[in-house]
Amino acid sequence: VQLQASGGGLVQAGGSLRLSCTASGRTVSQYQMAWFRQAPDKEREFVSAITRSRYTYYSDSVKGRFTISRDNTKNTVYLQMDSLNPEDTAIYYCAASARVITSSLRIDTAYDNWGQGTQVTVSS
Repeated sequence: VQLQASGGGLVQAGGSLRLSCTASGRTVSQYQMAWFRQAPDKEREFVSAITRSRYTYYSDSVKGRFTISRDNTKNTVYLQMDSLNPEDTAIYYCAASARVITSSLRIDTAYDNWGQGTQVTVSS
């Protein structure tokens, strides 16, 4: 499956953005989907995941502010990001795996399909 992430941009603190991850080649309904991010000089970190059954998972740093969802009819996964702060500045990557198990959803090496990333910059 090929993944295309979009929706990043520059936003002021307190603002919102919605990221999209559109799949081609396979239907996203077959995959566990996730968002990761990587800030400058930092390791890539888990942000959120949604299973085929639509169970959702969030990192503590975004819980209550971000919402992940999937629209299988559009072959797209979304990340609605509200109450953004400068610490959310990063490149955001979507990822997919048909095999990752629940206990590994937060581990980036468990995913074998990655999008190209979209830059999110939050100004203070």
